[in-house]
Amino acid sequence: MHSLARRLHGKSSEASAIETKGLIMNAGWRYDLGGWFFDTFAFRGQWREMRLRTATLAQLQPGEQVLDVGCGTGTLAIEVQQRVGATGRVFGIDPGTQQIARARSKAARRNLPIDFQIGVIEHLAFPDQSFDAVVSTIMMHHLPPVVKRQGLAEITRVLKPGGRLVIADFTPKKDRQGRAARFHAGGSSIQDLATIVKDARFSQVETEEMRLRRFSAFPGAGFVWAHKS
Repeated sequence: MHSLARRLHGKSSEASAIETKGLIMNAGWRYDLGGWFFDTFAFRGQWREMRLRTATLAQLQPGEQVLDVGCGTGTLAIEVQQRVGATGRVFGIDPGTQQIARARSKAARRNLPIDFQIGVIEHLAFPDQSFDAVVSTIMMHHLPPVVKRQGLAEITRVLKPGGRLVIADFTPKKDRQGRAARFHAGGSSIQDLATIVKDARFSQVETEEMRLRRFSAFPGAGFVWAHKS
């Protein structure tokens, strides 16, 4: 499991990494295959549970405009599109070219009108106040602090007043125990994420930690959600 975890979370695009100053996944279908393997045989479905909880915390309504930052291969964006319905619109951005190609392919097979674009969190190519909600999962731990703050400022800019933000990330490595301690991917301190979200002028900032299932190798995860002031 450990070696496959390194391949799943350690393959990066050199050009994208230079642009974003962070680690970028670029494994395409291999990422989906590895994710399915881990979630089915090691995580006991908790990765999927984390995505569903992210969408639920976003309080999505039919007809809303939603942005998935660091969308990867589009799995969460597809769930979000199903919740906002035919009158809603979902956009996903990711700096990994193979990730975006895979996401577009998955949406096309489902005949979903999701707009997937190559892009980075610190330079969102959308007008001010474009979105009702922004979601982001398993990406913040890839970014250095300065890029996190730049990214939160951009998210603030593109959210409508009162718009919602939901961030989910793995538990930091130092806090993992048992089988979860062997999982290679990094994580974020939920308290640190909550602090930078508050600093980016969000209000009603709340946090939540996922409960670990017995015998699961899932590294744990936490959520931060808030409203734009």
